[in-house]
Amino acid sequence: MIDSPELTVANFRETAVSIESQIGKVIVGQREVVRTVLVGVLSGGHVLLEGVPGLGKTMLIRTLAQALSLEFSRIQFTP
Repeated sequence: MIDSPELTVANFRETAVSIESQIGKVIVGQREVVRTVLVGVLSGGHVLLEGVPGLGKTMLIRTLAQALSLEFSRIQFTP
């Protein structure tokens, strides 16, 4: 069995701040939205983004997926 390094609050915070900084280079002026989405993802929850076209919702999630090495897919509903 391989021992994994212990995750401390300081390490977690450092990682979260680094991810937030990476996303902030692409998504400018939306720090609160970025932080809220990041908290939702890192806590294992779900996040629903709603809004009019052109707010950068897809770009935010695509950038977050790249920063976390996750797969990105988009579901669109147009009435």
